[in-house]
Amino acid sequence: MEKVLGIITANYASSVSGKVTKGRPLASLPFFGRYRLVDFALSNMVNSGIDTVGLVMPSNYRSIIDHVGSGKDWGLDRKNGGLFILPGTAFGTARKGGRFLLRDLINNEALLKRSDAEYVACSGANFACNVDVKKLIEVHKESRANITVLTAPSPRDNPDISGFELDERGRVKALIPEANKDDAAFLDFFVVDREFLLDLLDRYAEVDHLGLFEALAGDYRLVDVRAASFDRYVAPIFTDEDYFYANLEALNPQVTKDLFPTGRTVMTKAHDTAPAKYEVGSSVTNSAVSAGCRIFGTVRGSILGRNVIVEPGATVVDSIIMQSCIIREGAYVENAIIDRNNVVPAGTEYKGTKDDVLVIEKPYKY
Repeated sequence: MEKVLGIITANYASSVSGKVTKGRPLASLPFFGRYRLVDFALSNMVNSGIDTVGLVMPSNYRSIIDHVGSGKDWGLDRKNGGLFILPGTAFGTARKGGRFLLRDLINNEALLKRSDAEYVACSGANFACNVDVKKLIEVHKESRANITVLTAPSPRDNPDISGFELDERGRVKALIPEANKDDAAFLDFFVVDREFLLDLLDRYAEVDHLGLFEALAGDYRLVDVRAASFDRYVAPIFTDEDYFYANLEALNPQVTKDLFPTGRTVMTKAHDTAPAKYEVGSSVTNSAVSAGCRIFGTVRGSILGRNVIVEPGATVVDSIIMQSCIIREGAYVENAIIDRNNVVPAGTEYKGTKDDVLVIEKPYKY
């Protein structure tokens, strides 16, 4: 494959402030127990042979830096290329929309100018999906478009996802700021010729407060932007509800196969943790249990992060229990998200519903 430069932007937030995202960027949210959302974006790049990746950071970047480090776990701790931590602007986390802010790209233009890559692959960091960037590059080359965006039919109205109005050939006619059901929803992933992107940054420098595709809104007749359809599972995660259902959907074998296909491993930070231990009398069904867990009680249809303890007589049903939580003896948890380091007292009941998920925040800040 031709040399490709990767840029991942973690510098935007949801339109709705949630308890799960409070104090942490969307990109660093735990997923399926052992991963973070940013792992999908990084792995998509690396699995496709991209060895130079810039990661645009939000202002509250501590948890992302703690996770990605030097990029070693993705093979990006290299002398030539590797992982570049790039500063983002505070503006990007202050409102919805504004994907791929021109200001962020312009401020980090040096990475683009120093590269000899022919193409740039740009990705967001809060869509759980496994993308073959090589195939997308081939589609881009064959169409001879200026930009190729990755889209999928929107399953519902969603104010946090933008979309595109397309003509019969798949060419973008207009940007839809808030995607409605069945619109061509933008999966925050696109490919562009590097030289053309540099030209765009010069052309739209005066409106650098806009996202790239907002700035292009009046010029889609002149700039050839084509849509490539993504036909595998994808989960946009912007709210607590998105987060809850995406994690539990990943327990479905077909969804698991789409997210973690053979040959396209989702890489994450390595932890030296012992395997989970299932004690005599425990019962675990249709669940993802991470390393370091110790299960004495009952777990059904749930996701457990690392080092979770479920004591004897305790029951966890259809819930997400994050790292280092303890579910005390006789406690009952259902339809809930329990953030890290919480202790559910013995004999208590923490119960939400499918339509109103109970969220227990972290007991203190890290």
